[in-house]
Amino acid sequence: MQARYHPLDDRLPGMLRSGRALRGVFNSLPSPAIVEMCGYAGFDFVIIDNEHGSSGLETTENMLRAARASGIVPVVRCLRQDISRILDMGASAVQIPMVASAAEARDLVQQVRYPGVGRRGSAFSPRAAGYGAFPGGAHTERSNAGIALIVMLETPEAVAQAGEIAAVEGVNAVFVGPNDLSHAMGYGSDWHSPQVEAEIERALRAISTAGNCAGVIALTPEDEAKYGQWGARYFAGVTTGLITHALQQASAAGGRLDKVASLSY
Repeated sequence: MQARYHPLDDRLPGMLRSGRALRGVFNSLPSPAIVEMCGYAGFDFVIIDNEHGSSGLETTENMLRAARASGIVPVVRCLRQDISRILDMGASAVQIPMVASAAEARDLVQQVRYPGVGRRGSAFSPRAAGYGAFPGGAHTERSNAGIALIVMLETPEAVAQAGEIAAVEGVNAVFVGPNDLSHAMGYGSDWHSPQVEAEIERALRAISTAGNCAGVIALTPEDEAKYGQWGARYFAGVTTGLITHALQQASAAGGRLDKVASLSY
């Protein structure tokens, strides 16, 4: 009998523990093709953005299929009320915005893990369990060990607790959201201001010191190098920014694609 291909990609927790730099992109466009393109481009992961993106749940599931087909690990940034359905669709991780405390992080661990570790409702009929092809204890064990929880710190209050949040068992990575942090601090979108950068550094160092994987948006190689020195290893760009920049270059070159400089990130 031919081996069956499991729909749930369970590589991410190990990747986050590996100590190596991981590079991916946020994608807010409701397009499985964009997800495939990210996979074929060689990124380690794609974050399907259901906080700010326009994808419905059916399109999200199709983007998860596209990720599995192209070999890229799919993370879904989603709101708390959608965690169960997103995981049942077969996401490798959920990335939850605006986590403010260690207590909130512990509650999220409970939502993401099945009984024995947490309180996630058990079902074997959705895609994550192969629509019943991979049921029972094996699915529960694979999910509890192979699904990652990534929490986002986006306020000064959260940054002050970064070490405690990072130390919560079951949190696989902690991501600093610089734009919301900058707004919360009163600096608008200027997350490169010295005051905001000091808080980003404080958070990344605290997460790394706690033994967890620190993440942040890195839009340039210079950003990645700087944040890497502060302890970050999980770096995310933005697909819309990359696409818009490429189109602007093409427009400035009169539509001559051969005149468009290759993108460095």
